[in-house]
Amino acid sequence: MEQETIDAAVLAGSVGAPDLSLIGLFLRADVVVKAVLLVLVLASFWCWAIIVEKIFRLRRLVAQADAFEESFWSGGSLEELYDRIGERPDHPMAFLFAAAMREWRRSVTGSPGSERTLHAGIQDRIGQVMQLSMSREVESLERYLGFLATVGSTAPFIGLFGTVWGIMNSFQAIALTKNTSLAVVAPGIAEALFATALGLVAAIPAVVAYNKFSNDISRYSNRLESFAGEFSAILSRQLDEHGWTT
Repeated sequence: MEQETIDAAVLAGSVGAPDLSLIGLFLRADVVVKAVLLVLVLASFWCWAIIVEKIFRLRRLVAQADAFEESFWSGGSLEELYDRIGERPDHPMAFLFAAAMREWRRSVTGSPGSERTLHAGIQDRIGQVMQLSMSREVESLERYLGFLATVGSTAPFIGLFGTVWGIMNSFQAIALTKNTSLAVVAPGIAEALFATALGLVAAIPAVVAYNKFSNDISRYSNRLESFAGEFSAILSRQLDEHGWTT
């Protein structure tokens, strides 16, 4: 590495003004700094892919939930709504409803004469089914949020490591060439600051996106819980209307 530093310093002093563009800084950087920059670029790219996917997915889920709740509270038959949704609902709220209706049908369409038997566990089973379904859906929504949190907390330190390494190269160039001119130290300092900047570029959007998506998913989860509670109350009233023991 010392020989590379000497060659870079001699070249910088002989040729004149070094290339301080982003591409130039990357090409002339030490292999360690290059690795740091590549890691940060890939992490930033993956973060933005997650951010774009989450934005469109959450918007779509909110619109689908609005449309479903409009149909649910329109006064129509729940059985007809379930038959229309089918066995493959396309969003979490519909999946929650379908799971509860499947359990409801299994419970109320048992053997002959079972309608008047003890049904104390029906509502508990339906509530448990909705809770499990809701947990799976929320877990799916939270997928990759951990990556955003990891990048947000570690990217500045990764960039700082590249900064320290680049400044070490600059000091070595000064010591080996005994030349304190700006042409010798500027490239190493520039690539060091480039690593710091890139670390912040990767970390800041990741932190902002993580906080936003955590809040959005929390609100959506609360919405699912409210729907599950209201739907459970409707099924409880129907059990009471049939004269079943709950």
